[in-house]
Amino acid sequence: MSYVAHDETPFARPAEIGEVELYHPKTFIGKYIWSQDAKVIGVQYAITAIAVGLVALVLSGIMRLQLGFPHTFSFINPSNYLQFVTMHGMIMVVYLLTALFLGGFGNYLIPLMIGARDMVFPYVNMISYWVYLFAVLLLMASFFVPGGSTGAGWTMYPPQAILEGTPGAHWGIILMLVSLAFFIIGFTMGGLNYVVTVLQARTRGMTMMRLPLTVWGIFMATILALLAFPALFVSAIMMTLDQALGTSFFIPALVSKGQHLDHNGGSPVLFQHLFWFFGHPEVYIVALPAFGIVSDLIAVHARKNIFGYRMMVWAILIIGGLSFIVWAHHMYVSGMNPYFGFFFATTTLIIAVPTALKVYNWVLTLWRGNIHFTVPMLFAIGFIFTFVNGGLTGLFLGNVPIDIPLSKTMFVVAHFHMVMAVSPVLVVFGAIYHWYPKITGRMLNDSLGKFHFWVTFVGSYAIYYPMHYLGFLGVPRRYYAVENLDFIPQSAHSLNVAITIAALVVGAVQLVFLYNLVWSYFKGKPGGDNPWNATTLEWQTAHTPPTHGNFGESLPVVYRWAYDYSVPGVEADFIPQNQPPATRGGNPGEQSS
Repeated sequence: MSYVAHDETPFARPAEIGEVELYHPKTFIGKYIWSQDAKVIGVQYAITAIAVGLVALVLSGIMRLQLGFPHTFSFINPSNYLQFVTMHGMIMVVYLLTALFLGGFGNYLIPLMIGARDMVFPYVNMISYWVYLFAVLLLMASFFVPGGSTGAGWTMYPPQAILEGTPGAHWGIILMLVSLAFFIIGFTMGGLNYVVTVLQARTRGMTMMRLPLTVWGIFMATILALLAFPALFVSAIMMTLDQALGTSFFIPALVSKGQHLDHNGGSPVLFQHLFWFFGHPEVYIVALPAFGIVSDLIAVHARKNIFGYRMMVWAILIIGGLSFIVWAHHMYVSGMNPYFGFFFATTTLIIAVPTALKVYNWVLTLWRGNIHFTVPMLFAIGFIFTFVNGGLTGLFLGNVPIDIPLSKTMFVVAHFHMVMAVSPVLVVFGAIYHWYPKITGRMLNDSLGKFHFWVTFVGSYAIYYPMHYLGFLGVPRRYYAVENLDFIPQSAHSLNVAITIAALVVGAVQLVFLYNLVWSYFKGKPGGDNPWNATTLEWQTAHTPPTHGNFGESLPVVYRWAYDYSVPGVEADFIPQNQPPATRGGNPGEQSS
């Protein structure tokens, strides 16, 4: 009985759209600065996002110094502590993770994985990066304006955000709001590019149900962002007008320092609804690309086809849809009608079902697989553990009676960071270790990579596991100092010291990662065309790193799905997507057209 690979067909329909002519720059500036090549733009996004992320990492270290060793450092005062909290949160969630997953990995991987020459609109793609860079520079400029950056918290709740007494209530908040508006403009240009490219520029034979799950995750996250970011955009514009022109979209009638302010009739809760209508889909704007990337890392490094591919695709789509009807679980303490609280608690628990299905499928993919404990695989497995742990604490906070007493405590900080910080960052690291040989042609140092993983993974648990305990004790979040509160025992202060030491160690080990990136670029071991023996199209290019146009003279033709690993009767244990059935016994890396 002969084996037939999953979804294998000997014929691919002719292309519906002919190839477009690419712009080929002649100068260094045209190739690497004002580049229209999606791969270069992806690297530009990644470098910028990592650079601004390092700023946020330093801010978190300063915050931990104050919490662990209060009043020891004279340069940390209550005002700039709140500014550091605000800028750290906003940078990490929006300017690092969103930009890195969609702008970085999206630009680099989508054309390669779907067999396209480039993005459909390369010039618009170039502009999207420069608008993003301008947004980042605007945000960084807020550190240097009178009053400094805003200290209103990364959620920027009015009326506090624009009132006297809040750090950065003038120029600081305006620069953050305008920066967010430009970020969304830039993303919209890039996001439309990603969606149209996936829908219209796939190579022959690449049906939607043959797309790698990385592409599915980025594709769905982009659709979420295109639908959710407008809510943040309009709220940023309206709050800017409230602050600069005295309008009252979000500001009610107020008395400040005995004086009646000019505002009247605004609704602070309206801002919360608009912000969280963006804010909860934002969780999945970051999570869905991470889900897709982890699926591909596990399949490649366990040498096993992904379990339940169609179920995984439908789970991504269902999670995306449900993410728009759970936002108000962030607002239980705002005075919500109990019936609405019940509705949003129910939808919050329902969205856990397709998410749990993905975890179930990852575990079954690993089951009896030929697991290679490479550095990307370590980060992928670390993600599964961390995401499950963070998700379990989300079940606590999804229930109204439990969320209300925990809402303003360190328990929320611990949960949020396990789900939205440690988990996606582990995926980012795993993805970089996995695709670095394709981007540069060289392997990252394996020993440094494993050292980086274990210190980061264990250290992250040393930071955030104790924080759950602090939350149960009632230790409040966003407080500059908690040592004089009678209800906080000495054990909490001792834990804060230990957490701070762990955080500083984890922050310092990221320098090892940066050193590995730079050293390996020049002296790393050559990676070859396909060091992981992967099936997807980005590993079947004519050159490594891929040149402009990606695939040489002719585009590949796809004959099967992306997960033919450990196929019986195949010597190399994998079949690339572009290998015709008749040549299965040949060289698996050989490109066909």
